[in-house]
Amino acid sequence: MNNLLTGSHFQVEWGGTRIGFESVSGLEISVDVIQYREGAQKLNTSQKAPGLKKYGNITLSRGVAKADNEFFEWWNTINFNTVDKRDITISLLNEEHSPVVVWKVRNAFPVKIKWDNLEASDSTVFLEYLEIANEGIVVQNE
Repeated sequence: MNNLLTGSHFQVEWGGTRIGFESVSGLEISVDVIQYREGAQKLNTSQKAPGLKKYGNITLSRGVAKADNEFFEWWNTINFNTVDKRDITISLLNEEHSPVVVWKVRNAFPVKIKWDNLEASDSTVFLEYLEIANEGIVVQNE
């Protein structure tokens, strides 16, 4: 049981200059299920087969820093049917800061950007969130 990892030590390489993120969420892969039934099939049920793979949108969050507008600059590359797609690497690190599990995210692009609420009584770090779509995730164990 000593080989279990925590999710608190990670690194994101996203094509921007800052790589310090507070959280990464939405790492998921699923597959559509195709159902098919022949008309002469004796059982009153369908056959199932795997269909297209689907990759969940990933949300990156980080603290807002003065004069750092890179999330929004990437967002501004969006035009109708064109965008700056980037390959992103998310690494879960061990105690020596070496990658143990690596998610290689292919052709990612921004689909949503949002910021924390502004509240006069709040003294926590102000966060910004970037949701990105992607065209594939490969998982590598180092």
